[in-house]
Amino acid sequence: MKPKTEKPRTRAIKRQEPAAAERPAEGAVSRTLFIQATQALGAVLAFDYPADAVLSRHFRDNRELGHRDRGFIAEAVYGVLRRLRWLRRIAGAEATPRMLLLAWFARGEGWPMRNFEGLASATERDWITSIKAAEAGEPSLAERADLPDWLAERLLAQMDGDELLALAHGLNRPAPLDLRVNLIKSDRDALLERLQADGVRAEPGRLSPQAIRLAGKPALQKHPLFLDGSFEVQDEGSQLLGLLVQPRRGELVVDFCAGAGGKTLQLGAMMRSTGRLYAFDVSEKRLAKLKPRMARAGLSNVHPVLIAHEADAKVKRLAGKADRVLVDAPCTGLGTLRRNPDLKWRQSPAAVEEMVAKQGAILAAAARVVRPGGRLVYATCSLLAEENDGIVDAFLAAHPEFRALSAQEVLAAQGVALETGERLRLLPHVHDTDGFFAAVMERAKGG
Repeated sequence: MKPKTEKPRTRAIKRQEPAAAERPAEGAVSRTLFIQATQALGAVLAFDYPADAVLSRHFRDNRELGHRDRGFIAEAVYGVLRRLRWLRRIAGAEATPRMLLLAWFARGEGWPMRNFEGLASATERDWITSIKAAEAGEPSLAERADLPDWLAERLLAQMDGDELLALAHGLNRPAPLDLRVNLIKSDRDALLERLQADGVRAEPGRLSPQAIRLAGKPALQKHPLFLDGSFEVQDEGSQLLGLLVQPRRGELVVDFCAGAGGKTLQLGAMMRSTGRLYAFDVSEKRLAKLKPRMARAGLSNVHPVLIAHEADAKVKRLAGKADRVLVDAPCTGLGTLRRNPDLKWRQSPAAVEEMVAKQGAILAAAARVVRPGGRLVYATCSLLAEENDGIVDAFLAAHPEFRALSAQEVLAAQGVALETGERLRLLPHVHDTDGFFAAVMERAKGG
């Protein structure tokens, strides 16, 4: 079914309840809070930095904002980012951040005119009335999908128009909140029971046996089970990548692009904190964030290693020794648009070309670490064939010592019933996860 562009579906915004004296109408927000949202949106729309980093800075600079205030601002900003092309079509290509916010609440959130009393001037309210009734003509497919033209064109090379619109509709919905149970400290049933007893609405994940999906987005950073390492926040689709690696106790495993270590922690728990698990990354800052998470998770087998590049001598020392290697490659991140909608406006064809060159080099370097008979998993959170099948096909053609394994069969052996074929392909509108791609390969025993 084609998504409706005139009134998109979105999760209800958590609104700060202002004092009765300053509240213009039931359900509206204060003028001060709206100004804060406008300032934050203006900073984000410069696209100099990731939206989450810009918002974090705004909240640090405005510590008087409460939890609900921050929630309102974040949801408003992300709502505009998701539907930016549609909003600019309605409000005008040169619309200011304030105009875009007014248009979002008028058309995207469906606010009645009484909510704008005391918030917008008389002139602005006349303009809001006009855009509520405006029809901007027949939009292009890219405009209906809220994607830049170049990205829509690349995706249309992989799917038809209806599929593209279904995908775009999934990407324009806020992502749910998923947890991963730490197998060292708990199990899913016990964790579910405790969370539900504490009033947290939760249910088992549909795909990963380690996943719990929450209703809404409760603040759990101070929950005793988070503090003692019983769970981590991790998208259910991301958890399947760890299952494809399928690490065993006592093995030597390498997370080649570890980042802040979400998947590293999952692999370590699956290994029951035995063997050796190397977490490679080129960012000292990201690896520094991993260390306290390791301690909280109760892992003693993880070894963070800072490398300068994929051909670092620290990598070469492990040549032919690793039982399993995960390459969660740096990518455009276009599969995460539910969480990071600014990426579709910040990425470019040139960025894709740069990523493709980097991905090929990283996969080739990681392959040299795999022992004969060992497993290599290549994964991205991208939707583009150039970053996914293109990289794997080129790698296999150049490395006959590696053969492809069926991702579906690897998952089925661990109790995951998912019709995905040889390579894992997760899509938000189909699986209700972020968009992920993964290929599983094995090095020949004599190779």
